[in-house]
Amino acid sequence: MIRRAFVLLLLLALGAIFLDLLLGFVPATELNETARYYAERSAADLGTANITTAIIVTYRGLDTLGEVTVLFLTAAIVGLVLSWGRRSAEGPQRQLLPTGELLTTGKNLLVPLILLLGVYVFVNGHLTPGGGFQGGAILASGILLMLLTDPMKRFSHGMISAVESFSGLVFVGLGLLGVALAGGFLDNRLLPIGTVGELFSAGVIPIIYSFIGLKVGAEFSSMLVNLSETEDS
Repeated sequence: MIRRAFVLLLLLALGAIFLDLLLGFVPATELNETARYYAERSAADLGTANITTAIIVTYRGLDTLGEVTVLFLTAAIVGLVLSWGRRSAEGPQRQLLPTGELLTTGKNLLVPLILLLGVYVFVNGHLTPGGGFQGGAILASGILLMLLTDPMKRFSHGMISAVESFSGLVFVGLGLLGVALAGGFLDNRLLPIGTVGELFSAGVIPIIYSFIGLKVGAEFSSMLVNLSETEDS
């Protein structure tokens, strides 16, 4: 009874807080000073047609570094926990039924296209919606399709770790070069800005986004591979 009363009071308190926020909400009619600067100066300062990319990669590059670090820690923890579970598991391996010809044929057709789309998304992240995180997730979806088609397939953990580590080192290295040779961490003016709208523009942003895409794709793939190997034990 006391627990129910406490939960009810908690819900009422939360409801009162959100009601106050709702009643006091006033929609913004114009951009604040920071957002206005991003909207007006991204193309001129950084040469990128995608304002979101300019914010994520350069203006708030330290936030992006934190995001990929959190993703790396998540993948590492998942791998650690699942590897411990595999070592402690006992009994025979579960027998898996063979996949059908339709799924196998679909995998052979779609996986190359999925990987190509992922590369396209993060290479063109400075021009169109998308970028390293989205492209990396698309790459990992190709790995997922391969695992669904052949659950017994084994991927090299060393290769995945090497891609993830190398991409992370290049990402941080470009950021530090921005501090030393340009205007700050991940400053894209290490290379010429070029013409807005062209593929070879926005300085080193396409390179940064490419390695972010590879890093994110490797981290998601690592989690998927660890999960698939746990299912087999």
